[in-house]
Amino acid sequence: MNPTNLANTAVFQKLKKHAEKAGKWSLKELFRNDPGRFPAMTLTAGGLFLDFSKNFLTKETLSLLLELAKECDLEKIRDRMFVGDKINTAEHRAVLHTALRAPRYEKVLVDGKNIIPDIQAVLDQMRRFSEKIHSGEWKGFTGKPITDIVNIGIGGSDVGPRMVCQAMRPFHIKELNVHFVANVDGHDLDMVLNRVRPETTLFIIASKTFTTLETMLNAHSARSWFLNHGTIRDIQKHFVAISTNREAVEKFGIHHDNLFPFWDWVGGRYSVWSAIGLPVVLAIGYNHFTEFLAGAHAMDVHFRYAPLASNMPVLLGLTGIWNRNFLGCTSVSVAPYLQDLVSFPRYLQQLEMESNGKQVQKNGEPVTYGSCPVIWGNVGTNGQHAYFQLLHQGTEIIPVDFIVALSPHHTLAKHHSALLANCFAQSEALMKGKTADQVRTDLEASGMSPQEIETQIPQRTFPGNRPSNTILMNVLRPETLGALMALYEHKTFVQGVIWNINSFDQWGVELGKVLAQTIQKELENNISEEHDSSTSGLIALAKASRK
Repeated sequence: MNPTNLANTAVFQKLKKHAEKAGKWSLKELFRNDPGRFPAMTLTAGGLFLDFSKNFLTKETLSLLLELAKECDLEKIRDRMFVGDKINTAEHRAVLHTALRAPRYEKVLVDGKNIIPDIQAVLDQMRRFSEKIHSGEWKGFTGKPITDIVNIGIGGSDVGPRMVCQAMRPFHIKELNVHFVANVDGHDLDMVLNRVRPETTLFIIASKTFTTLETMLNAHSARSWFLNHGTIRDIQKHFVAISTNREAVEKFGIHHDNLFPFWDWVGGRYSVWSAIGLPVVLAIGYNHFTEFLAGAHAMDVHFRYAPLASNMPVLLGLTGIWNRNFLGCTSVSVAPYLQDLVSFPRYLQQLEMESNGKQVQKNGEPVTYGSCPVIWGNVGTNGQHAYFQLLHQGTEIIPVDFIVALSPHHTLAKHHSALLANCFAQSEALMKGKTADQVRTDLEASGMSPQEIETQIPQRTFPGNRPSNTILMNVLRPETLGALMALYEHKTFVQGVIWNINSFDQWGVELGKVLAQTIQKELENNISEEHDSSTSGLIALAKASRK
């Protein structure tokens, strides 16, 4: 049974006492005293290799963390997710992004109905549609083929597909340009509309409810722009929708044949595997998209059936629990040493912080321990010339996830060896640091005066003893990207189970959106509502600027 208060469990208290000892450990000594540490704390799954040996972990630590997972019924809740039980307790919904990448022959029941045929029917619809676009059979209102795709969405309808399209750049179909618009700031849409031509552009309007404020404002503005060139009748050649709201889609002017459905058991941040992935299919082709799904499915199978002690998402999640709840690390930095994964940290920000940034347990009781850490980062080596200073010598200890491919898509061999060297060196430097004696020796060899050396030593000393994970893949392909994303999805699930929170709702995004609607009416009309003095003052300044 899942405990009502994690902090009161016996294993949590044992881990707290164990952490007091761990606070005195040296990572260098852990490696020095255990020649088998690296093979014992590495594993392979779904084409990925995880090295979590540079963490404050011993066999005893892992044993206690696995005991915690069992105490929290991780295996039981995991199994309930895969079979379609309604584990999204706040919204009384199943959580079945895993079913979206399951093979045709599988069977998953929701309310007694096998949902796999419906999923496969939408995938077939995506395949047929993409083939028409790619072959030039689908033509715009002047008879020209489509050259530009504009995806209009926000949140999960934007972040996932945008990241995947960027990550899969080497696989793009050259004849098509894919653009994304999410921000309600008109500069975002304006920039894209200035790059495309109405007669050769296809707009994808992605919104589960077809009422999302930002998305629909952008969609209607794009529609108005288009109607300056085409007719109402031409909309069906240039607009398609991904939604569950058929009535609203047709009212917008989109033909029902151009509606790609999905289901309420698909959470936004888990939706790129569904019809929300249509821009990905158009960008890289349906065959590569199926490889993407297959890579995620391989990680699903591993997560579902591998023993906890050798389960990659479980160990990654438990390592994060150890760092967050027992070692006091309040943030995690993600450093992909892959330029095409430049948006991956932002994708993880939504995945993890929208899922687990909660202060209330599933039973309504407050969370009395740390939940989701802050997720942030950038690609290496860029980050090394920015925030890595803080990682190495800052006052906070921040664990880092390094991600890198052993082989590139380009032929610039020296570039890739330099990239790998930097990636591996950074994790080593974070762990080892540099002592005062080492600094003194280096400065003496440089000929610096003894007085200046003593001044410089404190500035050039690195404390080290800073944890990290390293995730390797042979090459960044659709299947390895799918596995990587599924790995972090399941890591997020594991941590949500341990914290006893619902990882699949997001009420925290609602309040500001509701208040914004009231304020927007004030800005656009001569009305006033009651606010605090700060908000009222800001509204008054905005109104005055318009005059």
